Amino acid sequence: MSKKFPESLSSDSIEVRDSTIHGRGVYSTKKIKKNDCIVEYLGQRISWKEALKRHPHDPLQPFHTFYFSLTNGKVIDGNVNGNIAKWINHSCKPNCETKEIKDKNNKLRVFIFAKRNINKDDELFYDYGLELDAEHTKEEQLNYKCLCGKKNCRKTMLANK
Repeated sequence: MSKKFPESLSSDSIEVRDSTIHGRGVYSTKKIKKNDCIVEYLGQRISWKEALKRHPHDPLQPFHTFYFSLTNGKVIDGNVNGNIAKWINHSCKPNCETKEIKDKNNKLRVFIFAKRNINKDDELFYDYGLELDAEHTKEEQLNYKCLCGKKNCRKTMLANK
């Protein structure tokens, strides 16, 4: 990847709508080219200790969060000061991917990029690849059930161990 820091597409390139997969989702409002930087994942940066204290955001949906885990051990809580990116749903065959990139101040930031060309009105997806310290039991896999319905769906948003 080039050293140039990514610039996201303009905010009128995507919008939140009801999703056919789950709840709300993010859709393209115009064609997006492969490798385009679509949006940055924003929110309050907290420790995992703080994230666990806040969890769950919604007691009726305890496995639904807007946390994005960073490789430096911090968490972005998209529920606090977050943006449209928090509504991008999971798919086992995503059209987007996330990348952590350090800015000039050495701060890790997360951007969502197009993995392939995306047509106008397509829903955006990336693979959450959720990781748990606990064993991925059948119960845990059901707690994080995938609803993408793709041919090779692994039936869970959990990453393969």
